[in-house]
Amino acid sequence: MTKRTALIISTIAGVLALSAVASAQDAAPPTALPTLYATVNGTAITQKDFHGAYSNYLRQKFYHGQVPEDQLEPARKEVSNRLVERILLLEDATRRGLTPDEKHIATTIAEYDARYATNPMWQKNRETMLPGLKKQLAEQDLLRQMEIIGHAIPEPAEDAVREFHKTRTELFTEPEKLRLHTILLKVDPSASKDVWDAAREEAGRIVGRLRSGQNNFEELASLHSHDSSADKGGDMGYVHRGMIPEQVQGQLEALPLGTVGDPINVLEGVAIFRLDERLPPKTMAYQDVAARARELLKREQRNQAWDGFIAGLRRAAVINLVGTAPSPTKQ
Repeated sequence: MTKRTALIISTIAGVLALSAVASAQDAAPPTALPTLYATVNGTAITQKDFHGAYSNYLRQKFYHGQVPEDQLEPARKEVSNRLVERILLLEDATRRGLTPDEKHIATTIAEYDARYATNPMWQKNRETMLPGLKKQLAEQDLLRQMEIIGHAIPEPAEDAVREFHKTRTELFTEPEKLRLHTILLKVDPSASKDVWDAAREEAGRIVGRLRSGQNNFEELASLHSHDSSADKGGDMGYVHRGMIPEQVQGQLEALPLGTVGDPINVLEGVAIFRLDERLPPKTMAYQDVAARARELLKREQRNQAWDGFIAGLRRAAVINLVGTAPSPTKQ
C-alpha cells in the first residue's frame, strides 16, 4: 500500500466515523463560533482546527501510550507549522495555476464506492459527504504537486558526489565487526529468580570447564546451547557493533581475543561469549558505494530545497498566531 493510498483510506474512514455521530450533532444546540487560533494571509485557522489536528497527530505519533511531557510543546509547534504551511502551499498552488487531477479523484471515489458498497453509513451519507470529500482529495493532490515542485533539484555533478563521499565518511563506514562464539542457556523472561539463578550457576560451571581446558567451546556449545548457532559449535560469525545488546558490548570491549567472558544475562537467557576476532571500522571505497552516495546526496539536497522553499513562502506571508503578537507580523 502506498503512502497516498493509506492517506485516502484514512480520509474516508474518518469521514464515515464522523457521519456516525452526525444526527447527534444536528440535534445539539448551536454553539458560539470557534475562537481564532491564527491567520495566514487572512485565512483563518480556528482553535477547533488546531485541536483536531493536534489530537490526531498525538494519536498517530504516540499510539502506544502516554505522551511524554517534554514532547507536548514540540508536538504543538509541529502541528502549528503544518497547518500554516498547508495554507501557504495551497495558496502558492493557486498562484501557479495548478489544478487537481480530476481523473484520479474520480477513480478514487469509484474505489470508495466499491470498497464501501455494503456499508450502510456510506450509502446513506454518500451524497452529503461527497463535496467535502472531493475538496479534501483535490487539496491532497495539489499538495502532492507542490511537494514535487518544492523538492526539485538538478542532478548532482560527479565531483559533488565524490566530495559528499569524502566529507561524509560516517555514511559510508562499516562499523566494527566482532567474530563471536556463544553458548546460550535459554530462560523464559518471566521465569522466577530461582530459575535465573540456576541458569547462571550452570553457566558458571561451563565457563570453569572452558577456562580450565577440560572441554573446548564448540563441544559444549553443541551440547548445551539453545542459540541457533549451536549446530555450528556456537559460531555466530561476524556481528556488527550495534547488533549486540549494550551490556554484552560492554563486556566484549574489555575481553582479550580468544578468551571466554563471564556469564551474562540477555533477553533470551544466560549467555557465554568468546571473542575470536575484532575487525576495525572500514570506510568503503567510492567505486563500491557511488550509487548510494548519489542517492544520499540527492535526498539531502531535496530536503534542503524543500526547507528553503517553505522558508520562502513563510517570509512572504503575513502570519499572526493569535496572542503572540499585537498585530500581524511576517515570520
